[in-house]
Amino acid sequence: MPKVVYVDATGVERVVDAALGDNVMASAVRNGVAGIVGECGGNNSCATCHVWVRDEFADLVGGPGDLEDDLLDLGVEDRRPGSRLGCQIVVTAELDGLVVDVPPEQA
Repeated sequence: MPKVVYVDATGVERVVDAALGDNVMASAVRNGVAGIVGECGGNNSCATCHVWVRDEFADLVGGPGDLEDDLLDLGVEDRRPGSRLGCQIVVTAELDGLVVDVPPEQA
């Protein structure tokens, strides 16, 4: 089972087991990760699952699609190059050990 590491603003890491084919938001919500809300239930319509993907995983995760990009522009205060919506990152075996930072304004 792949692991996803969520890091809060103070540097505290929370490692969770994520099911293959699940997404980063659903894994966080299911495991009570602070700062990942997923108000829209993963429908790519709110930005309450914003994360910063660490540089070493950026190529594996890829960039946002057009709708996600728009949501990040409109709904995210501190957008960075690694900004993604967790609901749009599908967990694969290649992403085992994925590290994402949770923005402090969401915690």
